[in-house]
Parts: sequence; structure tokens; C-alpha cells
Amino acid sequence: MAQASEARGGQLNPPIVVATDGSAVSYLAVAWAAVDAGLHGSPLEIVTSVAVPGGWGPGAMLTDTDTDWLRLEGERVVAEATRVARTAAVGDALTISSDITFDTAIPHLIERSRHARLVVVGSRGRGAVRRGLLGSVSTALTRHAHCPIAVVHSTAAIDPVAAEKPVLVGVDGTPNSVPALELAFEEASRRKVGLDALHAWSDTNRAGLPLPEWDAVRERETELLGERLAGFGERYPDVQVRRVLVRDRPIQSLLDASENAQLLVVGSHGRGGFGGMLLGSTSNALLHSVECPMIVVPTR
Repeated sequence: MAQASEARGGQLNPPIVVATDGSAVSYLAVAWAAVDAGLHGSPLEIVTSVAVPGGWGPGAMLTDTDTDWLRLEGERVVAEATRVARTAAVGDALTISSDITFDTAIPHLIERSRHARLVVVGSRGRGAVRRGLLGSVSTALTRHAHCPIAVVHSTAAIDPVAAEKPVLVGVDGTPNSVPALELAFEEASRRKVGLDALHAWSDTNRAGLPLPEWDAVRERETELLGERLAGFGERYPDVQVRRVLVRDRPIQSLLDASENAQLLVVGSHGRGGFGGMLLGSTSNALLHSVECPMIVVPTR
């Protein structure tokens, strides 16, 4: 994942792009993105859209005064976001640039994702009436972006207590989870914390199975988890891995485990999804449920 992201879009060091609309949660996203950019040694690009939402008014035309006001508002949002990023970043080495666009947020960010290491957004914004950037944007990006998408919820998890917690990754046992594993190991290594690799192996209620059959299933699923983790220990010897195998549905299992994690990493779709599905039911449900930051990694 590191080598792939470093070459993304032909750039040796692609940026981390963070979107803000001036809402409180979007500034949390900026703070998280600044810390992550510092960990990766990546430049940080702060983006805000001042586009007027569709349906603003029949035949509405922006005057020069309207345009100037929108640009000033964008500059105010970017200035505050830059202050937040500087405050959150460790040291003074972080390179920060900004982009105030009159383009609609979703297509603009999807295009930016072609050349980004990561795009970071908040889980919700200020609402459509006040040109809200997030909320529906976070859902759209996790479905259509070309790079991993980080969604920050009610906490940025960058305080000293949260920073000691492990990274949590969902492993479904298929090749779809390999990109998520690669990114999760890299994040854990850079954050100098452990990695919890959770594999939930009961999507349905099969309580009628006799105990010997459950034991056979558990043994098979244990071997499957080991196969998916094979090789990562040699590549990331500094990351202590805790294997978590549960006989439960993945959504609830990951939601419960995320309460003791600083970051949750999942693939865009898993073993239950069709190849054309851009966001699986597990990642989609978690996107609207977890409190810690979450990264959705697209399947190659």
C-alpha cells in the first residue's frame, strides 16, 4: 500500500486532501488529517467548496457581489482550518495548501482523489441550506473515490489517551480485505501502536449446528485469518498483532471493538458483495455508526 500510494497519480509524495465546510466536525477532520499527514510526511491540502447548492432558486444568478462574498467566506473557513491544522500537527514541517472552489463538492473531491494518498471528510456537515459540504459527501466518496477515504465522526482520536489505542481492521477472509490490511498495518506502524485484526465468521444464525461442526468451522476460520495475515509480520515487525476471532456478525463485532480503537479500517466491500457493488453492507453500516475515525479502502 505504501509503494502504491507514493506513486499515486504519478506523484512521488501524493497529498492528503481534507474537506471542510466550517462545521465543527469538519474541523475535527482537519485536525485528524494534519496529524496523519505529519505521520506520512505528506503535504496537506485543505479544500472548501463555495458552490451554491442546486435548487437555490429558479433562474438564480450570482452577482459579482455574491461571488465576492462566497470567496471571502471560503477564505475565512480555510484560514480557520489552517489554524486548526497547525495546532494539531506535530512540529513545523507540515506543508499546507488550500483550495477554494466554486465546483460542487462531490465531483471535485472525486477528481482530487485520483492524485491523493487519502481524502478526509467529516461524517456530516452544516446542511444543504448552508451549502453543507459533508454528510452526503462522505457517503458518495466512499462509493466512488479512487483512493482510500477517511471519515471522522464525533472525535478525532488524537488526544494522548486515544493515541495509545490500537488500530482495528476488519478481515473477511477474501482478497478484498488485503488492501485494508496493508493500509492498517502501515497506519499502526507509523502510529507506533498495535493492530487488532478482527475476523467475524458467522454472518447468519446457525445455532442448530452441533458443537463438533462449530469446532470445525472455527478451526477453518482460524486458519483463514492466519493465511490473510501471513507475510505482514515480516514486513511490519514493529506492529504487535492481536487476532480477534468472533462467532458473530461483522457489523456488531467491529462496532463493539471500535470503542477501544483509535482508527477503524475496512474494505469497500467483502465476501457478501457482488463485484459491482462499490460499498458493502458492513462498511456502509459502520460508516453511520462508529465514533472513532474510519478509513474505507477501495478494492483493487
